[in-house]
This record gives sequence, C-alpha cells and structure tokens, in this order.
Amino acid sequence: MEKTVNHRAWFLVLPVLVLVAFSSVIPMMTVVNYSFQDSFGGNEFFWVGLEWYRELLRSERLWEALGRQMLFSTIILLIEVPLGILVALAMPRRGWLTSLCLVLMALPLLIPYNVVGTIWQVFARRDIGLLGRTLSELGIDFNYAQNAMDAWVTVVVMDVWHWTSLVALLAFAGLRSIPSAYYQAAEIDQASRWDVFRHIELPKMRGVLIIAVLLRFMDSFMIYTEPFVLTGGGPGNATTFLSIDLVKMALGQFDLGPAAAFSLMYFLVILLVSYVFYTVMITSDKDEARA
Repeated sequence: MEKTVNHRAWFLVLPVLVLVAFSSVIPMMTVVNYSFQDSFGGNEFFWVGLEWYRELLRSERLWEALGRQMLFSTIILLIEVPLGILVALAMPRRGWLTSLCLVLMALPLLIPYNVVGTIWQVFARRDIGLLGRTLSELGIDFNYAQNAMDAWVTVVVMDVWHWTSLVALLAFAGLRSIPSAYYQAAEIDQASRWDVFRHIELPKMRGVLIIAVLLRFMDSFMIYTEPFVLTGGGPGNATTFLSIDLVKMALGQFDLGPAAAFSLMYFLVILLVSYVFYTVMITSDKDEARA
C-alpha cells in the first residue's frame, strides 16, 4: 500500500517564500543585472559583460579596502573571543548577581549602531570628550580625526565595547549547560583550574564559540554605521572598510555597475567564509556526539 503524502503544509510556507523572494531574491537579481551593464543616465543601460568584475579585480582600491577589512575582523576576533570567555568565566553562576550581570552585559547590545558611533565620536573628542580630554591632560597626543592609528584604535575599542557582551553571553550559556558531574569528577581528581577549563569547559563551549566567531566575523566584516559616524572612513582612507567604500562608489560616485559588481563580490566573500565556519561547526558537533 502506497503511503500518501500531504502537501497542503506547503501552503503555510508559501507566504514566507513569497516574502523572502520579494525582499531578497528580486533585489539580488536587480543587482546582478546592474553588474553586467553601464549607464550614462536617463535610465539607459548598455551591456558590458564582465568588464566591471575585471576592472575591480585589477583595482588597488578594492584590495586595499579588503586588506583593511580582513585586518579589522581579525583584530576584533582575537580580542573579543578571549575577552568574552574571560568575562563569562568571571560571572557568578547563580543568585541575584547573575541576573544583574546578564542585564548589564545586554545593555550595549541594545544601543543602535548610529548611536554607538555618536557616543564614541563625542567621547573621544579632544575638547569635550571624556576620553580624548583625559588623554590630552596626560600628555598623550590623541586625535582620531587626524591620526590614522588613533582612528583605528578608537574604532576597535568601540567595537569591543559594543560586541564583547555577545560573546560573553554565548560563552556563559555554554558554561551553564555543563553538567555538575563533570566538575565533581574534576574535584575528586584534584584537577587544577586550568585543567578544568582546558579539558571540560573549553570543549563543552566549542559549539557556542564557533557560533560566536561566525556571528562576530559576519558583523565585523559588514560593519558600516559605527565607523562611518565616528570617522567617515578617514583620516584619508585609513578606516574606509569595504562597506564604506561600496557606499561611496554607489551613492557618492553613482557608479551603479561597478558598485553592483563590488557588492556581489563582497557577498560571495562573506558567504564563502561563513560556509567554512558552518562546516567546521557541523563537524565539531558530530565529533562531540561521537565522543
């Protein structure tokens, strides 16, 4: 006897598929279309094929922005992941202090991106900013608007302040999921604090840490609002990341064809790296399940 399959459930998913197609697939196809054409205004387009892709691959501007973006994402991950783990380990595991710490850790995540940039823009100013004025009083020549290194430090510290809480909360959730029997066995074996972290806590947090790395990489690689509000991509092009360079090309120069090709290459890089992280995460979960 053949088993009948009820396909009526797909009608419940259909509105979601239509919404996704309308909000993402159709605009994406428009960008793909623009990337193969050129326009001289008047809504007239001319087919150029792969010209914009070849031009971008030979462009120093693209590779310099990509280098700055990769450097920024690498610095962010190297700082925020270990710092988030340390904060999670230092947080109390039970009691009212736990609730207080969780609320305080969540506060930076609730602040809109443009407000974060404005806060640090004022905070780091030499004349009225608490940080900038304090450094000036200490004799440190700090000026994020004119010095490239100061601008980089400010952008990195701003992002660390804004997003370390996310890593800490994920790591704390991983720590809370560890059964108490593991700690009791470690206490019986008289394991040191480092041994407990290395052999119990870190392996059990591996899944959530991979998720944290994936989320922080994707967000840091697409960062736009905070550095744009803070430095505008300057001084010079010191903090002109890929997203800022893309907006300048699309809106500032109104080069729709190159900007569309740029955005597709940008998307493919993020998709490729995210796929690598996802593959590592799935493999890690399978290895943990076997263990």
